[in-house]
Amino acid sequence: MYLIVGLGNPGLSYKKTRHNAGFQALDALAEDLGVRVKTKGFSALYGEGRIGSERVILCKPQTYMNLSGDAVQSLLHFYKLEPNRLIVLCDDIDLPLGSLRIREKGSAGTHNGMRSIISCIHSEDFPRIRIGVGKDESLLLRDFVLKRPSKEEQKTLEEVFARAADAAKLIVSGDIHEAQTKYNKKHEKNRSVSVDGHKNEE
Repeated sequence: MYLIVGLGNPGLSYKKTRHNAGFQALDALAEDLGVRVKTKGFSALYGEGRIGSERVILCKPQTYMNLSGDAVQSLLHFYKLEPNRLIVLCDDIDLPLGSLRIREKGSAGTHNGMRSIISCIHSEDFPRIRIGVGKDESLLLRDFVLKRPSKEEQKTLEEVFARAADAAKLIVSGDIHEAQTKYNKKHEKNRSVSVDGHKNEE
């Protein structure tokens, strides 16, 4: 069994903002699997499905981003799962818009949701799928990530959400290295692309 978590902020005012890329990628996965992420509990919305023969729980924490770890810790405990059975989907401003970066483990970087999870479960040893939303140096970080992308940018993001969902399925199937080979290279192809049109090196 795996717990797959998309990170974001609840509420209509945050819907489809860049910081909710994790929610949107999880929605793409849920639609693909035919899972309804509607059950309320553990400070989250969640639903159950299968990827191949593997049982999966899809989760969207309903705390604000910096408390995401509360829901994750509760669900891991309830289902008696180790941290390496957790997969997290989240936005990343340090990646060009429309790119993915898949890692088996690592630090939280500057992402408050990831910091909360790592703090609550006392482990960095879980896969994460980072979704590039780019950056705009002319805006404060908070203003940028809580802003909705343009229609053109959203179209690019919709495509990356589908790739993130596919990457999650590969990880659950035991093919994280295949997922990295298939999708991390997109980052290299898009290194010079960013929201403001400037070069965006990681």
